[in-house]
Amino acid sequence: MKNLVKWFVLGFTFVLLVGTSVCYAGTTYDRVNEAGVVQVGLMYNSIPAAYFNDKNEWVGFDVDIAEEVVRRIGQSMGKELKAERVKLNNKTRISFLTSGRIDMSTANMTHKRERDKTIDFSITYFFDGQKVLAKKGRYSKHEDFIGKKIASMQGTTSEKNAINLLKKLGDTNAEKNVISFQDEPSCFLALQQDKVAGWSTDSTILLGYAAKQPGEYELVGDFFSDEPYGIGIPENDSDWRDAVNFALQDMWNDGTYKKIYDKWYGPDTLYYFPLTEKIEMWP
Repeated sequence: MKNLVKWFVLGFTFVLLVGTSVCYAGTTYDRVNEAGVVQVGLMYNSIPAAYFNDKNEWVGFDVDIAEEVVRRIGQSMGKELKAERVKLNNKTRISFLTSGRIDMSTANMTHKRERDKTIDFSITYFFDGQKVLAKKGRYSKHEDFIGKKIASMQGTTSEKNAINLLKKLGDTNAEKNVISFQDEPSCFLALQQDKVAGWSTDSTILLGYAAKQPGEYELVGDFFSDEPYGIGIPENDSDWRDAVNFALQDMWNDGTYKKIYDKWYGPDTLYYFPLTEKIEMWP
């Protein structure tokens, strides 16, 4: 009887081990190579990073960057990869990566140490900072927002930065004065309806929404945070991270990155944002 129990336990343990190895077998790189598909997470209401235009086309800077990264990884594999787009929001950018729903998150996501505990990031592919958007002519400096309501997106670094800014300025009700909304359109609507005095997030996002009503809104004050964007990728997946990084560096080297950048943020666009930084390059 003891031997029977022993063999049962050993057999059950073997099944568990085999099952676990099957579930986690292979890296993202291997799975993508075999399937020929990359699940790409993108925002859908972040102008001009990733949004639906008047023709209901999903377009934007992040969209073009992601498509080109996937194309180049495919080239390195000797095949054509399909980029399958998946809608993301601020709350799902990380959970979709940890659950395996997506292979990469190109979603204006600031590389933070806290986030790096759960997922990995590519090298920085975009450099932004946080500002405050307000109706034109009403405010001239950050101090003007003391005691006033500022919109920000729930669960983002922008929300925390806005609270810290008001605290630094001496606003004793800073946490109550930063009003959290679910998404960017809701923040902008609150500003339009004078429910808040300003909206604070990354400056390029603010520029995108301000361009909807030219001349009616303006950015107030200087940058008060650094926002280095990285492409989110699954944790501890070196081959896949290298593939993404090499694609970004090659895009910079041959001028493709600059071409995409100028398409969305160049001087001839509604969202002009000078490129002042350089992507990290390896010899």
